[in-house]
Parts: sequence; structure tokens; C-alpha cells
Amino acid sequence: MHKQARKAFNDSFTEDKYEKFVKSFELDFPGQLDFRVAETPIFVPKDLLEKINIASEQIIKTLRSPEFISQTERAVPADQAVPNENEHTSFLAIDFAICKDEKGNLVPQLIELQGFPSLFGYQAYLSENFKKHFDIPENFGYCFGADSYAAYVEKLKELILAGEKPENVILLEIFPEKQKTRVDFAVTEAMLGIKAVCYTKLVKEGKDLFYEDNGRKIQAKRIYNRLIFDDLLNYPDLQTSYRLSDDVNVSWVGHPNWFFRISKFSIPFLQSPYIPETRFVSDYNGNFPADLENYVLKPLFSFAGSGVQLHITEADLASLPDPENYILQRKVTYEPVIQAPDGLVKCEVRMMYGWNDSAEKPELFIALSRLSRGEMIGVRYNKDFTWVGGSAAFFEK
Repeated sequence: MHKQARKAFNDSFTEDKYEKFVKSFELDFPGQLDFRVAETPIFVPKDLLEKINIASEQIIKTLRSPEFISQTERAVPADQAVPNENEHTSFLAIDFAICKDEKGNLVPQLIELQGFPSLFGYQAYLSENFKKHFDIPENFGYCFGADSYAAYVEKLKELILAGEKPENVILLEIFPEKQKTRVDFAVTEAMLGIKAVCYTKLVKEGKDLFYEDNGRKIQAKRIYNRLIFDDLLNYPDLQTSYRLSDDVNVSWVGHPNWFFRISKFSIPFLQSPYIPETRFVSDYNGNFPADLENYVLKPLFSFAGSGVQLHITEADLASLPDPENYILQRKVTYEPVIQAPDGLVKCEVRMMYGWNDSAEKPELFIALSRLSRGEMIGVRYNKDFTWVGGSAAFFEK
């Protein structure tokens, strides 16, 4: 996107550099990287970052409004509600497609948002790894509010540990060793000293939770939650000592209820030139737009793009048994803006915020990018392509 930075990177790029870059992940975290890393980061110019920040602040204003909690009560399924919800989310991730307006200027367009942690550990490691193996311009940085990797780690410690000993804080997942994002768990443990613990391994004694490590029984006092209810539904016969609905003596960083509140469910309440028209299907009362080819249908309670329909008919909408649990969103046209050696590539950027319990508003920490040549961003739409996949984002200072 930044023409000079892009040209300099492409001119110095070699396949040998990229191979050494990818091999370094295996050396640092053997067997943990389970997705494609793009050949390049993105370079975001100042004017585009300014628009992204404006859009993000408009979204944050709605999330902080007094009525947001009442508006999103229905978002939390009664049978999946977790006690001791924080006053606000601990994490915020906002996904923007990079597009062009009618004047040809680059603009962000909201795709999704989530009140759930993203790859906060891995993205810093990835960005540093790009700097080790490629020439990244001095006037570009990857993190906000921190002037070094060490300072970023300290910010993350403050948010996630909140003064607790690392052994008393766990990263909670279901079968973490099988998750695509497990490289982030490994990076997070290296950074913060906290272990990924499987939901099935927690033991509840009274209102206290424990896990075992090398034969030691250790109390879990704080949970960095990476567990999504969707994943639990894949294991209906799971027998566990602890259930998320239990009232236990833990504090949450990333309380599960915020996964539902800040999600696709929130988008119809947002207003901004950078947010495409979005409504609950039930709000149309059967009077659907005539140009449905310009809309995408998304189920509210799904993750990682599952259930999204790009090509819909009025019959599809009329047949939904629960239209209140779907949104209809005007399609966004991704602009191919990343110059690869063999053509142009589309991208989106995820702005990643942390929100300490005592803080007035969330703080921007870092970002990630995803590059695509397919119809959608995602692995299954980009098989056999190069210069696609997950990547870092560097911003012009």
C-alpha cells in the first residue's frame, strides 16, 4: 500500500530469504506453526492508518455507550452464560477490508469485530521475525504504545497477568495441542510464562480450580480465555470436573460472555462511513433488498467464517428458522492493493486492542494482516497461491 516501502521490499525479496524465514519458526517452536505465512507484511501509510483509527474510535464509542449492555443481552445464550462477567471486554479485534472509495482513495471497510483475544503473542514474534530476515524501513513500526519488543511484552504482562504469578494464570483452550493457533500458545508461554491448559484437565474443588504440571497441583486464579463455545459443541459427550457455567474463584481476562456481545451481533448497532450497511434479517420483516447479489448472509454465532453465504436468494432468507440470529451485510469489494511479483493481492487488517479492567477505554496494541487472491479471505479460498496467508502489519510513523 505504501508504494516506496513496497517497492523496496519487493526489490530485496528472494525465495532463499523466505525459506530461511519460514524455517526459523520450526527452529524456535517445533511443530507449532500450522498455517501459511505470507511472503510479505503489509506497509500501511499514515493517511490510511488515520482512517482506520477514526473508524475504530467510532466503533469503540458505541461499545462504551450506556445502552450497549442492554442491547446485547440477547447475544449471550442463556445456556452458555458464564458468571462474574467483567464490566467491559478485555480484548477487542476489529477486521477491516482495504478498499477504494469513488475517488480512488484507500479506505477501510469493517468486516467483523470480536470481543475475544487474537494472536497477541504470535504477532509480535512474527513482526520481529520479519525484521530479522527482511529489510523493514526504519520509519515503520508494528506495535503501538511501546517502543520495543520488550516494552510490548511488559504491556501484555500487565494486561494478562494483572499482578498474578505466571503459574497461577492459565491460557484456557480445548485440546490446545490440536488447535491451528497453537503457535500463539507457545509464543505466549515463552513471553509470559503461562501454560496452555485443556478445559478437560481443570479440576474443581469447592469453588477453586486447579491444574497439574509435572506432578504439581497448582491453583488457577486467573484465566486467559481462548476457548470458544463452538468448539465445545463438537464434543457433546465431554465429561469434565469444571463447567464454564460454574461460579468459581477466578478472574477472567477475556470473559467468555464478551465473545458473544462484541461480535457480528454488534454490527447493526454501529454507524460510520467505514461500516457497510448491516441489519438483522428479522428486521426486514420479509421486505428484503432487491439487489441481494450485493449482500452477504452471516450467522451470528459462528467463528472463522463458517456458515457465511456469499450468494443468496430471497427464498434462502425466507426459509431461515431463526432470522433474528443472522445478519445481512452489504458486500465489501476488496481492492487488490499489495503488489506481488506476479500480480496484485487483496488484504485485510485486524486492529487488536487490550482493555485493562481499570482503564476507561481500550488501547491499541498491535495488528495482523491477511492476504488473499481468492473470493474470500481464508485458507480454503487460497490453496496453491503464493503471497497469501497470515502476516504482519507495519505502520508508517
